[in-house]
Amino acid sequence: MKIKRAYAPAEESDGYRILVDRLWPRGISKEKAQIDLWLKSVAPSNELRKWFGHDPGKFPEFEQRYRAELAGSGALDELRAVLREHPDATLLFAAHDEEHNNAVVLKELLAE
Repeated sequence: MKIKRAYAPAEESDGYRILVDRLWPRGISKEKAQIDLWLKSVAPSNELRKWFGHDPGKFPEFEQRYRAELAGSGALDELRAVLREHPDATLLFAAHDEEHNNAVVLKELLAE
């Protein structure tokens, strides 16, 4: 499983493309995005997303809070079920920062 910005061109090697953000990426059409599944349930809550504000200094606490949110929901199990059906998959995110975002946390969680 890979992670990738939703704005990067779709490639055959992406496999099944899953958007893991709560909001649709700005300025990108559904056709151009070539997203197979938009899994909003696995995205951070609006409150957590707004609190984080893509501030790298808040990332360690964001990761803890996000993991706690996921532990309290069935969203991660839902994502795991999708990945069992589509093992060749890419998690897509819109954030500019490729090291401090929810897809990074999801990839780590899924690898554990």
